[in-house]
Amino acid sequence: MHRRSALLGLSSLAVLAACGRGGPSSGPGTKFRSYAGPPITQVQVYKSKRRMHLFSDKELVKTYKIALGGNPVGKKQFEGDYKTPEGFYFIDRRNPNSAYHLSLGISYPNAEDRAFAAAQGRKPGGDIFIHGRAGKNKGRGKDWTAGCIAVKDEEIEELYAMIANGTPIWIFP
Repeated sequence: MHRRSALLGLSSLAVLAACGRGGPSSGPGTKFRSYAGPPITQVQVYKSKRRMHLFSDKELVKTYKIALGGNPVGKKQFEGDYKTPEGFYFIDRRNPNSAYHLSLGISYPNAEDRAFAAAQGRKPGGDIFIHGRAGKNKGRGKDWTAGCIAVKDEEIEELYAMIANGTPIWIFP
């Protein structure tokens, strides 16, 4: 009886391990991938260069071309301004059912962003993500989001597996 319980327990652990940070392993028909590389400890976005860099400590792991908000120059300040935020944030949530394939939430607005908007009698906006294009947004130009950071669908699958919640993200002009 102990062997059967031990076998069931080990089987359960194996199933749970397959559901780690990157989701199920890649396979036909799934958008979830696994990642076995170095941990991503920081994301840096350079809006003017339309590039996003992933780092493990000081080592550059990968670079992606990105699309931004439809009004990419300047810092996001208010709801509906179509700007991408600038500053220091964190990856704070994930959406496996995103309208844009997959998405990683950015912690905008922070306390400073909320205070600035409130002082102007406005709302800061929110729901800023790194997301895919969901196929339907191909060919819309280089800056088409409402303030998010967009990559190709295949790339958001990689990013979703590579970047853990809590990872810091710097967004530079």
